[in-house]
Order: sequence, then structure tokens, then C-alpha cells
Amino acid sequence: MNRRKLLKTSLFLGCSAAANPLVTPMTFAAAPWDNRLVVIVLRGAMDGLDAVQPYGDKNYAGLRKTLKGGEAGGASDLDGFFALHPKLNGLMPLWKSGELAFAHAVSTPYRDKRSHFDGQDLLENGGSSADGGLTPGKDGWLNRMLSLVPGTTSETALAVGRENPLILQGDAPAASWSPDADLDLSPQAELLLNAIYKNDPLFAEASEMAVSLSEGRDAPDGMKANQAVRAKALAGFAAERLNMDSRIAAFSIGGWDSHIRQASVIGKALGELETAILTLKQGLGANWQKTAVLCMTEFGRTVRENGNRGTDHGTGGAMVLAGGALKGGKVHGQWPGLASADLYRDRDLMPTNDVRRFAGWAMRDLFGLEKAELERTVFPGVEFGNDPKLLA
Repeated sequence: MNRRKLLKTSLFLGCSAAANPLVTPMTFAAAPWDNRLVVIVLRGAMDGLDAVQPYGDKNYAGLRKTLKGGEAGGASDLDGFFALHPKLNGLMPLWKSGELAFAHAVSTPYRDKRSHFDGQDLLENGGSSADGGLTPGKDGWLNRMLSLVPGTTSETALAVGRENPLILQGDAPAASWSPDADLDLSPQAELLLNAIYKNDPLFAEASEMAVSLSEGRDAPDGMKANQAVRAKALAGFAAERLNMDSRIAAFSIGGWDSHIRQASVIGKALGELETAILTLKQGLGANWQKTAVLCMTEFGRTVRENGNRGTDHGTGGAMVLAGGALKGGKVHGQWPGLASADLYRDRDLMPTNDVRRFAGWAMRDLFGLEKAELERTVFPGVEFGNDPKLLA
């Protein structure tokens, strides 16, 4: 049964697959090495100035009048200049053990149009076009990286809902599975679905997990799975696969578009991110020490608050890096400052570094790939510059 027939059959059975563009897919790829890479796309433009707060910048407090930063706002001090949002305080043990780091004032080359869809496509494609144009192959940078390695294989999985994410699309073998759809199945329909996959253990297992997640079976009192439960399920499933044959996993966490009442919006999303990272650590066990997690977003947000206690689409943002393979406990990057003259177009954090550069160095160190090949094939047009020494 091909994907289109599967989707049509699911709809016939009562499947109302989520049409939301922020639906969360999961993608896996097996590869001939022992280290692991997890890429989490933070869809909706995370405000890096709120997640990793530059409270040591004298201009910060005046620009964020209701979004209180620093230790006075409940954040945890990182290095005397940056503080971690209180909803990520559960990650502080990782910071202290060198398993957490950040990169600030980073971006893709995307500028000014500030479309979520174009920004996300460019982030996952890894191209160099400021207007959002993609590489000729319209493939994903993780897939291009896999094309450099002989012997990669795909892992059979079930995809329901949104089309495969761009980040792993391309000629190299990879497979996907998406639990993030509302499978409104009657008991009879669920029995029929199980009968269809009875003789295919891989599809049967994935189908059962998809139904379980959509019904919120992990949630108390039979309630629908909330976002935190879903994040835990996604990360737990990723860890399970990475403990087997998979070496690369990519999934997304949505809910970062904080135009209104940002304190509430970003708090929920950061809670999901914290849950996902801690679940990966717990689930991976000893393999956590061989793992790097890269969390990246399509662009940052405006430096100044708007009139709705939120922030609008911006430019420079932040990356979150985690994993036992890291040489953590550091905020990477060159801080541009928040004075009016230091901002991009007098509204956004000025980008001083490229998210693709950090991803490229992580892949070089994890998988032993040649820097020149990564610059030429995976991120064409990017000069990696000096090694930021992300990994231990």
C-alpha cells in the first residue's frame, strides 16, 4: 500500500489527519557510525532573547518591559551575562555538567520577508538565498549529508498527516513516521486497521503507537494528550529508534509564534522543549554520551515588545544545543549589543553568525566528515570559519 492509498484508507476509516502546517513529523535515518544526531526544528520563530536572556546588556531591561528577564524574573544565571528562561530551569543540571550550550545572535541567510513557511523551508533546505530560494535539488541538508556516506539505509516507518519534512528529503535513503494526527477511529475501525497490518510487524507497531499517541493513552484520566505528553512521546520514540539502528532523528516542536501574551505562549513551548531534551537523555541511556541535539528555529523576534505583550517576526535568534557529546556550559557567538545603532534595521537582534555553520561543525565532529565537503555539498556557499569546538 503506497502513502496516498494509506491516507485515503485512513480517511475512509474516520482519520481526520491534521492539516495544520505546524504538525509534528518524525524522521529517522540509519547510518554506519555510532554517534547520534537529533535535530529539533522549533517552528514558529522562538524568541532567543527570552529563552536565553542577555540580562547583562544594559539595554535589555528597557526593551522588555513586561517580559522580565534575568534572575529577578526567575531565570537561572548562566555566565553572569546570560540567563536561562525559568521554563528551562530543569536543564540547568545539564549546563553544569557540560551537556548544554547555546549559540546566540544566529540566523539563516533569510531576511526581511519574515514568512514562517519560507523561513522554515530555507532552514531545512540549508540554502544561501536571502529571499528564501532553495538549492536546485530542493532537498534537505540532512539528506545531502547522508549522501556523502556510503552504506546508509532507511528504516521502515509509518507516516500519517503532513508530508515528509524537507530537512531529510532527497536522494539518500530515509524514512518517516508521524504520530501527530488526530486518529478518530471507532473500535471497529481500529480492529480493521490492526487486521490490515497483522502480517507486517513494523507497520503494526507504528500503527499501534500512532493510535495510542493520538488517543492520549499516556495522559491521565484518558484525556487527550497535551503538548508536553506529545513532546515526551516524540522524544521517547526517537530515543528508542536511536538505541537501535537509527543514528539521525529529526522532529519539530511548534507553538513559538508569540505575537500576543508571549509569557504564556513561550512558556508552554519551552516546557515542551525541556521535556523533549530530558526525555531524550533518559531514553538514550549510555548512548546520550554519543549524542548531540541541535534545536533551531526559522528566525528570531523583534527586540522591542509590541503592544500586545508579545514580539513580532525578527531576524537574529538563538540555538539550543544539548547532549553528552557536547563540550557544553558555554553561550557561543559574538554578542552584537542591543543599542539602537547595533540592531538590524533598528528592530531586530543583529545576526553575527550562521546556524548552518554550527550544524556543519557538529556533523564534522560527530561523523568525521570533511569540512570542505560539508561546505561544498551540505551547506553550499557557507564558509565554516574557525572551529567553535562544540563537541568534547
